[in-house]
Amino acid sequence: MWLTLSQFEGQFLLWLQEVVRRDWLSPLVAFYTTLGNSGLLWIALCLGLLLIPKTRRAGAAGLLALLCSLLLTNVLIKHLAQRTRPWLIFDALVPLVYEGDPNSFPSGHTSAAFAAAIAWFHTLPKRWMRLAGLAMAALMGLSRLYVGVHFPSDVLCGALVGTLCGFLGWKLLIYIEKRSGTLT
Repeated sequence: MWLTLSQFEGQFLLWLQEVVRRDWLSPLVAFYTTLGNSGLLWIALCLGLLLIPKTRRAGAAGLLALLCSLLLTNVLIKHLAQRTRPWLIFDALVPLVYEGDPNSFPSGHTSAAFAAAIAWFHTLPKRWMRLAGLAMAALMGLSRLYVGVHFPSDVLCGALVGTLCGFLGWKLLIYIEKRSGTLT
């Protein structure tokens, strides 16, 4: 199954490499995608949100969602699916960043980004903050395609898993608040 899907998606990635990549844009996208390594961007943002009383719930929900994303994506699904990275299949594809994990499906960067963004969407006080989180998550997913380290279906499924984890993180926060009597 992976091989058939990979052939179609690989052609799309080669098209991105040839038509969309730009010398001036590539370092910026590579930098942004690298900020998502190990979920560090999202963890740092959640910790920052914890410091501000009005956004403390968003920081807590985001961290819970990130934990769910880590367990579901990186510990479970990637090892079960064992899909090979695109540049290991398509010699003409040149990745812009190094990825040590040979497993591609689903995108952990995208899953973490959407997990945090969806948790924030349900808990941040301002609309612009919620939309900024969603935009950052979408850009993270697109960056994984641009740098050539994921197939489109990896990113799509990462976004879906992350959305589920973001919802779970939000619901876990509500459960914890109810149990501790601190629901606000």
